[in-house]
Amino acid sequence: MENPARIYELLLDYAGSDTAVTDLNIGLVWTVCKAQHTGLAMSPGIPTRTLPWPGTLAGKTLSELAGWITDWEPYKATVAMAAINCSLNRYEPPSGITLLPAPDNANLAVFEHFLPRLQGKKVVVVGRYPGIERYAEQIDLSIIERQPTSSDYPDPACEFLLPGADWVFLTASSITNKTFPRLADLAGHATTVLMGPTVPWLPELHDFAIDYLAGVEVIDPIKLYQTAAEGGGVRIFDEAVRYRIVDLTPGNSMTWLKNQIAQDYSDRQQLNLAMEQWYGAGNKGRFPEFNRLNQVTTKLSRMDSSYKRLWDAGNSLSESS
Repeated sequence: MENPARIYELLLDYAGSDTAVTDLNIGLVWTVCKAQHTGLAMSPGIPTRTLPWPGTLAGKTLSELAGWITDWEPYKATVAMAAINCSLNRYEPPSGITLLPAPDNANLAVFEHFLPRLQGKKVVVVGRYPGIERYAEQIDLSIIERQPTSSDYPDPACEFLLPGADWVFLTASSITNKTFPRLADLAGHATTVLMGPTVPWLPELHDFAIDYLAGVEVIDPIKLYQTAAEGGGVRIFDEAVRYRIVDLTPGNSMTWLKNQIAQDYSDRQQLNLAMEQWYGAGNKGRFPEFNRLNQVTTKLSRMDSSYKRLWDAGNSLSESS
């Protein structure tokens, strides 16, 4: 498995966009970033009286805000995650299954989808999802929560529960709060689903022993922004977003990576051509889009490495059979 801490390098690779942010709303439950697309992240849920930047974020680039993802201040990291997802959503969504909302509990559609496969398995869910207790009598369910209720386990229980789990449902807000590296490592042997509206659509997440992505696709960006701004939680699943399941099999991941590589290769070709024309016109000094060109080149290198690992693993399996 890839070093889980490298997830942050990967996120920054994908977030290298000079597109200006038009709106940024830190709602009670969800933080929404709007540029040409819309990105979502779960808000910290930690009370604060003041923040240092209100009135200054709109107009900054997605890349500027995304750089906060390695910050330990929870609100800065959350803003960064929303900006990263906004940047990622410029790509075509991955091939997968769009889930219809579960009756009365649209936010539980992912658990309804996998429920038949969870029978007789030890299931650990990292993060409490409203209404999830309905499954406690149907499956062997343990819930780990940073702010536990009487029936939840606290954070340290992950060291004891995850190694013995058959299935792990891991909240993507763990990326924002920096617990993802350890949790992904502990869950490496289990069938692991990275889930929630904070999920970044990255094909390389297969490198971190993630088997399924259960993120969201935005159905109605206007309704999403309004609902989040008005303090909405699970209400966003009613009309604004839908869960999407992506199976990170080697074949699916390779196809997804191939499409991303083709798009970024085209971007690099255009940037190289623009650089030749810029210097050909007699300009001196650094090409204005040099940083962007460098970012795309670095990202292509990482994607090529990820694709090669999948290719080698597939060939190894074919030879052994």
